[in-house]
Amino acid sequence: MSEVMVVQVERTVTVSTPIGPVAQYLADFAHTEEWDPGTISCIRKDRGPIEVGTRWHNVSEFRGRRTELEYRLTHRSPGRVTFVGNNKTVTSTDDFELTSGPAGTTVRYQATLEFHGWAKLAAPLLKREFERLGDEVAPALSRELAALG
Repeated sequence: MSEVMVVQVERTVTVSTPIGPVAQYLADFAHTEEWDPGTISCIRKDRGPIEVGTRWHNVSEFRGRRTELEYRLTHRSPGRVTFVGNNKTVTSTDDFELTSGPAGTTVRYQATLEFHGWAKLAAPLLKREFERLGDEVAPALSRELAALG
């Protein structure tokens, strides 16, 4: 059995925006263009309401290289939105856990990257780069979510 290397990054932001608009915004993965500095484009591949199974084509740039992933919404509830993206070298899971409180909405964002094949050799070296990217994502995500309110 082939070993899989996993890199995980987690950030938490709290915004005064109510949980409903936050959950609605996060459910459309095309919005990653607005808050993920690595995303070049994220285009929805189907029509109709956004529900489990809805798909997006994501093009990102990381360390000067472009990568394309096909993402699918795998979970949507008032308190959680999860996407899974795949290509031949990585499976990327973007999970948003939402909680409502007196200060507004707290979003725990967790990105999990499972590297396959030759890419798993680079995973330990990339951990620091993904942490740096997480440091850029948190304020951008917070800004976009706060603007909803």
